Amino acid sequence: MSEATPQRIARRAILRGAGVTMALPWLESFAAKADTGAAAFPKRFGVVFLGCGVNEDHWSAEGSGAAMKLSKSLSPLEPLKTKINVIDGLFNKGAMGLGIHPPQTGSLLTGATLLKGANLHSGVSVDQMIANKLGQDTLQSSMVLSCEQPITGFHESNFSLAYSSHISWQSAESPVPNECYPALAFDMLFENRGSLLNISILDRVKERADRLSRRISATDNSKLDEYMTSVREVEKRVEGMRKAQDKADDQAKLKSRPAWTMDRPANGLPEDLREHARLMCDLIAIAFQTDKTRVASLMISRDLSAMYYPFLEVKDGHHGASHNNNSNDYERITRFHVSQFAYLASKLDSMPEGDGTVLDNSCLMFLSNLWIGRTHNNSRLPLVLAGGLGGTLETGRTLNYLKAGDDNRKICSLYLSLMDRFDIKLNAFGDAETRLANI
Repeated sequence: MSEATPQRIARRAILRGAGVTMALPWLESFAAKADTGAAAFPKRFGVVFLGCGVNEDHWSAEGSGAAMKLSKSLSPLEPLKTKINVIDGLFNKGAMGLGIHPPQTGSLLTGATLLKGANLHSGVSVDQMIANKLGQDTLQSSMVLSCEQPITGFHESNFSLAYSSHISWQSAESPVPNECYPALAFDMLFENRGSLLNISILDRVKERADRLSRRISATDNSKLDEYMTSVREVEKRVEGMRKAQDKADDQAKLKSRPAWTMDRPANGLPEDLREHARLMCDLIAIAFQTDKTRVASLMISRDLSAMYYPFLEVKDGHHGASHNNNSNDYERITRFHVSQFAYLASKLDSMPEGDGTVLDNSCLMFLSNLWIGRTHNNSRLPLVLAGGLGGTLETGRTLNYLKAGDDNRKICSLYLSLMDRFDIKLNAFGDAETRLANI
């Protein structure tokens, strides 16, 4: 539907302009007499990934609710303590004993047994299982984003480096391609295309937005204005990155090679990771707010990451720094990644939806493929959940499964429990046949 009408106001409106489609967030006027409780809204699932582990000396939590005590690396989550679960002790048994890096990453969301050599084999990841269920109700089944280009070739363990570069898999043989370029992710979100890419999408839908504003409440008009302002702010940041991407493409043509094969920032990606990560988080937030998609993943740094952090005063690249992961340098890297997760969660929590927020109807998961980078130890995985999935997931807890026994601390058991909330009832997933206790 292109705009609201007096006879019928849809629950979600879509404004269409020249070469662009803009989905709108939930507004009270759209709901009319509908239920505004949590059950009336869609559930969403998101994953934020940090490669190469954390600083284990500063990763801990105890207590519950507002009294929860968070460690230094988890401190960015302080304002969200009542809406998170810090989970310790889970592991992916199938990823142990196969070697370092690629086999510790490629099955993180699938729990599958990986193959060495040229033939990829993992499994359908939990995010894509959920996307397959929910995608029929949204314009986009999922968003799979990354702040770092994938790497190719093979690791010394003879596992493909594709396993290190992807966590989201649409089939056992095919990872979902990561979108690294913010401008392309933006265009995909708004179906922005054609020769008008350099004209603001807000200008192209202005007439329809004005007509809609005359038919909704004053409160909704305030929400609509706030949403349009946030989209324009994101669009301005995207404009600069689009120019950098176009320049990179032109330079790549002169060298007869794809732009993505060049080093950053010559490849057109933002040199400053802070700018890149925040923009990708903003795009996911808009996608969830407008129900454009209900599933998203973001690899801020992949496994074997080459990312640098001059703004953290860290001289080594990400992977190199992880080999000294209990250092102050790597703690700052860990905390930076947690802060991006906290930013996304807080952004969703600032978006009203009925009697709650978009975060209340979502589950965001932060995790890494390792616990201790210097020893490549993945016997336990750092993991945080944010959001209550429409009231189906209790929050404000610290849960420790380290001493529960290997059969009772499988990360795939967590995935089974989460998929239950999306009405995906499976007898088994990965190496798990039972749900995770207390979830």
